[in-house]
Amino acid sequence: MRLSDASVVIRPRTSWEAMDLGVLMAQEHRLLLMASWALVSLPIFIALSVLLWQYPSTALFVFWWLKPAFDRLPLYILSKALFGETPSLKQAVRHWPRLLKGQLLASLTWRRLSLSRSFLMPVSQLEGLDGQARQKRLGVLQQHNAGAARWLTTLGVHLEIGLWFGCMALFYLFIPQQVELDWDWQRLALATGPEGLWLEHLSNAFYALVLVFWEPIYVACGFSLYLNRRTVLEAWDLELVFRRLRQRLSSAAPLLLLVIGLMLLPLGRPAMADDSPPTRQVTPQSASQSIKALLDKPPFKNPETVTRYRFADEKPNTKPQARGDGKLPAWLQALLDNFNSDAFKHLAQGLEVLLWSLLAGGVALLAWRYREWLRTFVSRRGPRQPKLAKPTPTQLFGLELGAETLPDDIASAAERLWPNHPREALGLLYRGLLSRLLHDFNLPLKTADTEGQVLERVQRLQQPQLLAFSDELTRHWQNLAYGHRLPPAVVQQQLCNDWRTLFSSGVAR
Repeated sequence: MRLSDASVVIRPRTSWEAMDLGVLMAQEHRLLLMASWALVSLPIFIALSVLLWQYPSTALFVFWWLKPAFDRLPLYILSKALFGETPSLKQAVRHWPRLLKGQLLASLTWRRLSLSRSFLMPVSQLEGLDGQARQKRLGVLQQHNAGAARWLTTLGVHLEIGLWFGCMALFYLFIPQQVELDWDWQRLALATGPEGLWLEHLSNAFYALVLVFWEPIYVACGFSLYLNRRTVLEAWDLELVFRRLRQRLSSAAPLLLLVIGLMLLPLGRPAMADDSPPTRQVTPQSASQSIKALLDKPPFKNPETVTRYRFADEKPNTKPQARGDGKLPAWLQALLDNFNSDAFKHLAQGLEVLLWSLLAGGVALLAWRYREWLRTFVSRRGPRQPKLAKPTPTQLFGLELGAETLPDDIASAAERLWPNHPREALGLLYRGLLSRLLHDFNLPLKTADTEGQVLERVQRLQQPQLLAFSDELTRHWQNLAYGHRLPPAVVQQQLCNDWRTLFSSGVAR
């Protein structure tokens, strides 16, 4: 490889800066990387889903386990693009089977769960090392940047899961509300028969699409960490500097040789013997004095004046006593030495802990003793105000819910309105249902609730008969309000009868 042809600036970087470079490399070649990954991985994902249709979890696990085989293609593209030899999509896909020949079994078995997989994969694929040579190379590379590679894998796993759940949530948000009401999500999620398989395979497809976007970025970040480590180890940046310097000097070589030749020519007459300065004769005594004078000066000798106290009976010129360096008498030095023993150190630490405990206990006792004063003069919060009950909404979906706005016999009033005013009849039943839920069942409805949210709150009441009637009435109300579809005559009468059965006889509250 020729470092001078690199498409990025070769220089030492920090680990996180190197991963930023990987993101930029993946962004520059994003179309090629994503398209090649999709052409290689998605057909295999579809084949696994078809072969293991009854076992969608197994199909997803096998697809996930094959990721190291798919990762070799983005690494090949990035390694070529780094030195200006970016392959086309057709060339990259055709070259992928050749990339699987080297150490594929090891990548899918004992090396599969390595957290440094993206950082170490170039050693096997690009350098072609195996066995003892590979272990020595990994020992050198993993001295630095290995921790960043592990963090990259850990964060990548969480990012994959987050994007996967985000795709499923986005799909759920695009489902029309009417279709959502007709589906029983709990039954679909817990279903083990054929009706739940399509939902699991759909979520698997979302994961495969997430990998099309994320996996090339993951490989690029690991590759950039590998490049940064080799730049530091092999001094690629210095090599580039010397190459540029050599290119600059190659054009000026003749001129440089001429200047060196001129400098070697004698510029004046040769020195005569008579012009040399007189030689000074050195005797052993003068040499000894010079050496002594030199040793008496810093840094060999640093004279220092020390002032200390002494006892009256101590002579000024006496020699220092017993390990005190002349600063303390022997008996005081011995006493201090005893205090420096391990027993006294433990005792001092115990006393320190006891004193701090007493201080903390005293502060806590004072705070408890004067807690009323502290609460009055220190606390910035005012007295707690009792929580006010939220007012009951008087309208929902533009419908009046006050009990005074409804007739006493709602079912009979609805039967009289069916022939000429079916919309008012169905609206009367729905208003009556919402009013009963608010006032009789104390259901916490809000003005911003939708019909689906109202049904969710009814379900929490644990009353199957009320839930069935509410679901049936809501469905016909939505068909009429949004689709202008009237319920059949049989359904009209059935709704009125169910109202009388449910509310005239009373419901368990």
